[in-house]
Amino acid sequence: MPIHRFHNPSTIAKPTGYTHVVEATTPGRIIYIAGQLGLDVDNKVVGAPGDFRAQAEQTFINLKNALAAVGAGFEHVVKLNNYFIDMAHLPIFREVRDRYIDTSAPPASTAVAISDLARAGALLEVEAVAVVPA
Repeated sequence: MPIHRFHNPSTIAKPTGYTHVVEATTPGRIIYIAGQLGLDVDNKVVGAPGDFRAQAEQTFINLKNALAAVGAGFEHVVKLNNYFIDMAHLPIFREVRDRYIDTSAPPASTAVAISDLARAGALLEVEAVAVVPA
């Protein structure tokens, strides 16, 4: 039995790359993952300065590892919050993200341009919410 239902109401414009409403349909655990950056295990920003792709790849590896720590995977993610220093990187972000999520039923998602992140050199931050069956 699926633990999520995905809804794109006909009364809202059709989304591209995300779902408007994701409903948890069963009791389960709700997992909140803090914003992840493109940092390696030594807490260093990956790639050459300004290498958005390297940072995006590492960000999703970090999310994958965070999910795995609680017995979850990207199939359990119901919401992504994405923060960018430069929205021009959105196509690269989507390319990387789409290798991790189910593009036929993507999580709800928000993308926001911000002036800076707490870590010097960081170009993006992604936080996630997941629902895992009980």
